[in-house]
Amino acid sequence: MTHADEDKERNSAAGEGGKGVALPGGGRVALRAVGPGDEEFLLAVYASTREQELAQVNWPEEMKQAFLRQQSDAQRREYESRYPEAEYDVILLDGRPVGRLWIGRDEAEIRLLDIALLPDAQRHGVGAVLVGRLIDEARATGKRLRHMVFVMNEGARRFYERHGFVVFEEVGGAYLHMEWRGGVGAAPTP
Repeated sequence: MTHADEDKERNSAAGEGGKGVALPGGGRVALRAVGPGDEEFLLAVYASTREQELAQVNWPEEMKQAFLRQQSDAQRREYESRYPEAEYDVILLDGRPVGRLWIGRDEAEIRLLDIALLPDAQRHGVGAVLVGRLIDEARATGKRLRHMVFVMNEGARRFYERHGFVVFEEVGGAYLHMEWRGGVGAAPTP
């Protein structure tokens, strides 16, 4: 299957005949498979998730960039080793790349490995729509839907709790393991 075929399949599953999903406030969100030309964009997305943390260290810019590249590569290798069949997608908002979505699946579970949006794409409903689609898939397949949240990321924790996720364990003191179990904020996506 070509990248174009994969993209059409992903966005067809997301609704609207392969054109992605309309956001409540306007605009459309779609996915496309990560390609060889996306590495620098993906690094920029990863870097945006570590901005506050790196603002606290007095490192030269080149050291920060080397650290970010090493950490991003290590994260991807870890996901690929644990979920060799995972889907790695670029999130598009009105056709422009704004984030990444990594999903691992097995016979019992849908694992939201990572979702990250550039700061200017946040708070537009993109994450809610994409997580909502995963909730719909979990309902339809009867699979567990799980995600890990950094323990100090209160905003992410509240986001997932609003969508029906609950913390069921703390992992290594640094992460909260969350699972979708339905609830008030767990209505299907539009």
